[in-house]
Amino acid sequence: MPTDSILSTARQFLGVDPTIPVTLEPIKRGASGRTIVRIKSPIHEPFIGVHWTDERADNKQFVPVAQFLKKCRLRVPEILHDSTKRRVALVEDLGNLDLLSLKDRPFAERLPYYRSAFEQVDKLFYAKPPKDFELMPPFDAALYRWEQNYFIEYLVEEFLGMDAAPLKSDPAFAALAERLGTASKHLVHRDFQSQNLLIKDDEVYLIDFQGLRRGRQEYDLASLIFDPYLDHSADEREQLLALWEDIADERPETTLFHQCAAQRLMQALGAYGNIVRNRGDEWYRPHISTAAKLLREVTVGTDLEKPLAPYLAAIP
Repeated sequence: MPTDSILSTARQFLGVDPTIPVTLEPIKRGASGRTIVRIKSPIHEPFIGVHWTDERADNKQFVPVAQFLKKCRLRVPEILHDSTKRRVALVEDLGNLDLLSLKDRPFAERLPYYRSAFEQVDKLFYAKPPKDFELMPPFDAALYRWEQNYFIEYLVEEFLGMDAAPLKSDPAFAALAERLGTASKHLVHRDFQSQNLLIKDDEVYLIDFQGLRRGRQEYDLASLIFDPYLDHSADEREQLLALWEDIADERPETTLFHQCAAQRLMQALGAYGNIVRNRGDEWYRPHISTAAKLLREVTVGTDLEKPLAPYLAAIP
């Protein structure tokens, strides 16, 4: 059992005998193939236990990526102890406050946290892993096509129950993948959204970074600025772009930025459809309509608008 492995590893780390109580509190997150708990004992401040399986190839990357990012002085949780044999990592507890938790606060009050988050993306841009450091495969045309097919399979076919043949044969999607896949020099988080941005001491920390790979920085920016969980208004998105420009001295080119947003939103819709349909987690259902609205917005006037229209219109 994953919790047994976490508990055994925690007791070994703490150096306690069975008479000392150690409790595990589940932390519910959407990560596939991982069990995440908060560990409490009377002799140590709380910390996080993570157990992973081979269900996703990136799960085993969590510890080495965390250590690499820490060396690059990005804000990530510290690895306290890890056991490759048990597939367990014990990690610094950053608390429960994430950027999504602040959604109902005034936007002006939240802006400093976005600045803190964007500073991490900017720093990631300059991070240089050793030549022998193992990363997940880069964002190339094939991976972008995989994301598109994920959207087609889980959102269009399974969630909506619609015929996806017109999408599969439309050349606009392959063309988008080819355009975005021409450059993949810099590191990207790959899931840079509000639930993966924890706040501690008024600074944003990155989590769920095991999918780190080379790709387009605009993909990370689009993931947060067009985050369906937050559903930023057009004015808020403009403020975020201005904030990014203040940090990086430039803003993304609009067409490319919207193409990255469209790609990311298709990936998110595929994930939401899969989770609602196959895992029965209804928390994600309302975010499907939000993501569809945003996807419709960023594809207006593009080659994707017409083929996507009947499917996005079918989303309640």
